[in-house]
Amino acid sequence: MYSTHSLAGPLVLTLLGACGGASPGGEAPGAATPTAQDATFVAQADRGAGLYGAHCASCHGPTGGGKGDAPRLVGLKEGALPLAPPAGAKARKGTFVTVGDVATFAVENMPPAAPRSLPAADYLAILAFDLRANGIVLEQPLDLAAAAKLTIPR
Repeated sequence: MYSTHSLAGPLVLTLLGACGGASPGGEAPGAATPTAQDATFVAQADRGAGLYGAHCASCHGPTGGGKGDAPRLVGLKEGALPLAPPAGAKARKGTFVTVGDVATFAVENMPPAAPRSLPAADYLAILAFDLRANGIVLEQPLDLAAAAKLTIPR
């Protein structure tokens, strides 16, 4: 389903559409699918790069290495996205086993000043960008079904 390779560059697993309830942007839960402009995983991740810069980099850093209280998102081998919440975590209480777990957390809590404020397709694009930054490249655009099945490599 996916391949991994080393990528220099920014950012990782962060945002996507929520599971249960209304999706971001007021869409029905099943509407959290890639847009026509996200026809391939690469196109989706490329669009996500700009969205990450606009909505995530100010807290998580331009390369996803963390900044201030915001944790590292890139570098799984260096401790990004640990399974259990870090000691002292303010919002995170659950584990990050799958990409869907990260997605649910991100939508419910990110950006901190306006959770659930982006359209579902934008959360998917940011998450695709973050996956690629961690060396994970999918054969097709990321959707909620794939996110729920994709285990974060440790």
